[in-house]
Amino acid sequence: MRPVNVTGMGSHAHAPVPVLVLAAIGVVFGDIGTSPLYALKECFSPEHGIPFSEGAVMGIISMIVWSLILIVTVKYVVFVLRADNNGEGGVLSLMALAMRATRSDRHKITTGLLMLGALGACMLLGESVITPAISVLSAVEGLEVITPDLKRYVIPITLVIVILLFYVQSYGTAAVGRWFGPIMLVWFSALAVFGIINIWQNPMILKAVSPYYAAAFIHEHALQAYIVMGSVVLAVTGVEALYLDMGHFGRKPVRLAWLLVTLPALLANYFGQGALLLSNPQAAENPFFLMVPEFLLWPMVVLATAATVIASQAVISGAFSLANQGILLGFLPRMQILHTSETERGQIYMPMVNWVLLVLVIFTVIQFRESGNLAAAYGISVTTTMLITTSMLSVVMYNEWKIKPVFVVLLVAMFFVLDFSFWTANLIKVKDGGWYPLGLGAICFVMLTTWYKGRRLLRERVVADSIRLSDFVSALLAHPPHRVEGTAVFLTAHIDFVPVALLHNLKHNRVLHERVIFLKLSIWDVPYVRDEERLTVSELGSNVYVIRSVHGSSSMA
Repeated sequence: MRPVNVTGMGSHAHAPVPVLVLAAIGVVFGDIGTSPLYALKECFSPEHGIPFSEGAVMGIISMIVWSLILIVTVKYVVFVLRADNNGEGGVLSLMALAMRATRSDRHKITTGLLMLGALGACMLLGESVITPAISVLSAVEGLEVITPDLKRYVIPITLVIVILLFYVQSYGTAAVGRWFGPIMLVWFSALAVFGIINIWQNPMILKAVSPYYAAAFIHEHALQAYIVMGSVVLAVTGVEALYLDMGHFGRKPVRLAWLLVTLPALLANYFGQGALLLSNPQAAENPFFLMVPEFLLWPMVVLATAATVIASQAVISGAFSLANQGILLGFLPRMQILHTSETERGQIYMPMVNWVLLVLVIFTVIQFRESGNLAAAYGISVTTTMLITTSMLSVVMYNEWKIKPVFVVLLVAMFFVLDFSFWTANLIKVKDGGWYPLGLGAICFVMLTTWYKGRRLLRERVVADSIRLSDFVSALLAHPPHRVEGTAVFLTAHIDFVPVALLHNLKHNRVLHERVIFLKLSIWDVPYVRDEERLTVSELGSNVYVIRSVHGSSSMA
């Protein structure tokens, strides 16, 4: 054996952090950033039967605040974002980390993690269909506020906006982020300003930062509090996009965008809405717009419309990352992947995924026709994925990060209680529309697992019917065939076995070229290896060598 290691390629250039933070604000946080439009309003929906009181306002605001702190900040920003698979995030990357952290002989555990990862990916793909439909529909339905005569134009205008939104994806995440980032920065600034104005008028609402008010509300209205959890989750819907889109911008810009801009603006706005409700209980019908001064109402409607359209971007770019990881892990067939940035390798565009999503979103808009009809479907997919993320994170925390078991149990128990409460509260919505994302997820799950199992069976069959390369070379050296001029290249799925095409060539033509190259392209479960290129040369026999070159996510032998 003669190993030769070659390392090369300098470090990749990266865009400045402030630029990435601005782009992340536009791409990653659009979904969760528009939740103040409807989250608190839905919490006080008459269907929940919650008697309006000061304690109810304080309790629900406290529930929303601590959901943002515990689920988004502690669970995802502090812990989950740490679980990056060489720069990539998302449930499939977490699955790959969890599988590598377990022992190879624990087949049942790795199989279970594999199925959990595939299910989580499918649930998120279902959410990628619903979010653009409901976001754009809810924005365009604002036309009905101007005059009911415009209602017949809602569907056509929605379809036009959806088509344009998916069309601009080909320009890349960075370009889209440059367009959307400044708009969302203005949006979050407006959230903070209007929230602070209302807090100033009734600062008592700041007491809701204490979890005592959430606990008291749950104790006093146990059943209603459980049901309202299905609306509280709207405040954190889009959190999985935060983890998925980490590969587009990196961990640090996403964390900075959340901690410095998004979280303070959301907290200020929810506190502001709560302060308004304490002063004016009638504002519960639409606390967001009623907290805005009348002379700024129309500009805020326009800004809100732009923000809700932008909210779709988080799940679209996340779907690209998810599909890319699915290919790398063997769940999807290979398809065209376009890298849209010269500095950030995680920023990609996948035409096939983009147009399939567009068709499904158009179908969803035409089928449901109103955002209210889709509201029941919102949240089931992401809460299912949140549960799956917690399960796999526990494996990574214990086996990979070597955190003490007692701390793993405490953290996972806290996350699991929150996730399970949200998930079960959303199950109530299944008959009212929640069946749709579950159906999409089930179809996707069958497709992904079928492809994965089919590839495995084919690989096993090829190995069983093939001849080992070492035995083949020994036979050739003992009985050399007639050699002809030229170079022959044979594609092979297994470098240790002889390609079937070569055997057929020998059988029928009884000749062998002077130079024979076996070419194998393999995809790892690691998205890519940064800044590294390796070349290994091994001598298999007399003048017979195996050359392995590894660069990025591909290997050639």
